[in-house]
Amino acid sequence: MLSMLAALALQATNSLPPAGPISAPAFEEAEVLAPINAAFAAFERGDGAAVLAQVYPEGRVTAVGTLPSGFSGLRQSSFTEFAAKLTPAGAFRERITNPAIEIDRDVALVWAPFVVEIGGKVASCGYDHFDLVRQNGAWKIMNITFSSRTTGCPGQ
Repeated sequence: MLSMLAALALQATNSLPPAGPISAPAFEEAEVLAPINAAFAAFERGDGAAVLAQVYPEGRVTAVGTLPSGFSGLRQSSFTEFAAKLTPAGAFRERITNPAIEIDRDVALVWAPFVVEIGGKVASCGYDHFDLVRQNGAWKIMNITFSSRTTGCPGQ
């Protein structure tokens, strides 16, 4: 009888799906997204100081691909350099959708498709990759790396 129970237990164990990652609690994901959303709002206002409040100034902005300005290739700058170039655009809007968020204690990454609109028209799209670090209870963006293209975007 014990051998039959052991066989049934083994069969049940073998039929279980493989284990997957445990999702972060929704409140923790919202905390990780907060500095990203605040940085996007600051981009829209052209407010460099507000951007620097959400990032580590020594962090990097890295773009790969074709930008709405026509630049193509690899471009890098520090957040300090990036923020210094911002001007009140009024018509610039970037939004991410369906972010994939991974969190391990005080380190997080966010990977999400984005669309940039300029003057209400889709100008570019691609994928954003954010590295974030939590220090003293607050999440800040360490780096943004993104791909960019000006054709084949949703809404074009």
